[in-house]
Amino acid sequence: MRECISLHIGQAGVQTGNGCWELYCLEHGIHPDGTMPGDKTPGVATDSFNTFFSETGSGKHVPRAIHVDLEPTVCDEIRTGTYRQLYHPEQIITGKEDAANNYARGHYTIGK
Repeated sequence: MRECISLHIGQAGVQTGNGCWELYCLEHGIHPDGTMPGDKTPGVATDSFNTFFSETGSGKHVPRAIHVDLEPTVCDEIRTGTYRQLYHPEQIITGKEDAANNYARGHYTIGK
């Protein structure tokens, strides 16, 4: 079986990634809570969407994705949005403050 892990970094990456995962869910009939009523073989990874989604023992589909940003506001939109139950909390990684569009600040101080 093939597996694809998506890594979404920074504000643009996190926002674009969230939009992509919403579209993936709509394409494959996965609800915002990760359930898929049309799944005829729960627990068996035979369908093509299992390349992008990991199925839990309870039949919930979780994206194979990691969202990373120094500033928590963008990731908080995912944590409180419509698809908040889709992601595992450990997949959304944030810092305490952003680098204010300053590479040196992000690289040498805030991002360490």
